[in-house]
Amino acid sequence: MVGNGLLVATNAHVIPALSPAEQFESLVIALPGEVQSMVRKVTKTSVDKNSDLAVLSLEGAPLPALPLADSELVSEGQSIAFTGFPIGSVLGLSPVTHRGIVAAITPIGIPQANSGALNPALIRRLASDAFRVYQLDATAYPGNSGSPMFDTETGQILGIVNMVFVKNTKESALSDPSGITYAIPVAHLKALLKGLQ
Repeated sequence: MVGNGLLVATNAHVIPALSPAEQFESLVIALPGEVQSMVRKVTKTSVDKNSDLAVLSLEGAPLPALPLADSELVSEGQSIAFTGFPIGSVLGLSPVTHRGIVAAITPIGIPQANSGALNPALIRRLASDAFRVYQLDATAYPGNSGSPMFDTETGQILGIVNMVFVKNTKESALSDPSGITYAIPVAHLKALLKGLQ
């Protein structure tokens, strides 16, 4: 929850494509200290596929919003944590928190096994250095996409987890995780939220 407590930030890639007739999607919300989860209707408010971010509007009463950090305060080696619902179909809807550090602030691009795997779009992205992300020394799993990444000292949101480096196959991400996760800096979320005001 961000902003006024009626906005949910997540990744664009986890939002299903809805037709105009399907304006609403249901969202399960689990709050800390609450035994029972709640289901609320949401609508897509804003989507930025370039930064892989989306903001949803929540129906009903506002919920406690998480504070957004100043993105200039993030540094390599900083302790972070993220809370999400990894492997939800197996572990259920219980929030799980993982800890790690910001290993690098780097252009977005998954490392390639060899130079033959590079493509022109990836080379341009890496050369332009226009879109930097946080590379985390932390293990995330399928279902962590959209999880808030926060400062362990202040609780302020530093970014949104959006992908994991997969060493072999997607299936091996569970049995043999790489321990390398990427997150979109909160500055991109702030820009998306500013466009809503």
